[in-house]
Amino acid sequence: MSDPDERARAVLVTGATGFIGRKVCRRLLADGDSVIALTRDYENAKQILGTDVRIVTSLDEILLGERIDAVVNLAGAPIIARPWTEARRAELLDSRLRVTNKITEMIARLEHKPTVLINASAIGYYGVRGDEEITEAARGQPIFQSHLCQAWELAAQGAEQYGVRVCRLRFGIVLGADGGAFPGLIRPARLHLRVVLGSGQQWQSWVHVDDVLGLLWYCMKHDDLRGGINVTAPHPVRQREFAALLAEQFGRSIPLRVPATTLRTTLGEMSQLLLEGQQVLPTKALSHGFAFRFPELKAALTDLLRAKGPAAV
Repeated sequence: MSDPDERARAVLVTGATGFIGRKVCRRLLADGDSVIALTRDYENAKQILGTDVRIVTSLDEILLGERIDAVVNLAGAPIIARPWTEARRAELLDSRLRVTNKITEMIARLEHKPTVLINASAIGYYGVRGDEEITEAARGQPIFQSHLCQAWELAAQGAEQYGVRVCRLRFGIVLGADGGAFPGLIRPARLHLRVVLGSGQQWQSWVHVDDVLGLLWYCMKHDDLRGGINVTAPHPVRQREFAALLAEQFGRSIPLRVPATTLRTTLGEMSQLLLEGQQVLPTKALSHGFAFRFPELKAALTDLLRAKGPAAV
């Protein structure tokens, strides 16, 4: 529900047709805010987002005197879609930096500057850390997944020179009934297979999509939140435990181990995302008073499967 004491905001959303972006737009509209969505495909966006969202294909369509109160930047090619060839790495970087730099250019020319830029990033920022407990104070590493996030966040920080508060949200594995990683994860579990990747001892830092939206809104409304912010549930689990809790939702299961060598041979460096997890803690969110709806994985899985309905089971 919207707060009657707050006026409607004008919010620019990039990546609006994606899994999280669609939900962001729906919630903004439900709150009575106006939404501008940046997209490359006008007709597709119109079909997905409906007529209540203003759709632009270039930020040049936003006029000098227009009021934009907040920007939510979610644009970027999926990191796990294809192996990281040299061409794919360039595509992943360009898809993030090009849009983010254009946002800074837009902010520079606007008469009414946004108060906040909420920019997507990922816990890949921290690189490969083994069993280390990771807070927002940890630094990046000289490997591609970390470099990608560092470059994206640095581009977003360019908005700060114009007095814009920048929140860099470092997403863990986002679980949602209708998108993200979850639909793919439940397919083997539905077949009563408990998939263990490599040793299964690697950490998986996950978050329910409802908490993603909740924390995004929290950042939008709290002026004291800025910088890197971990968007992960307070209780990460090892991959083996994740697989067991998921399989448990469907009854008895048998283990299916995927050797690490197979994943490394097939995926190359991208296999780090599956074999070298991170134990990331949402220290900043918790210290600022944000309350997670789903701090524990079992309750999150139960909720998501209920949302998917009988077909999931």
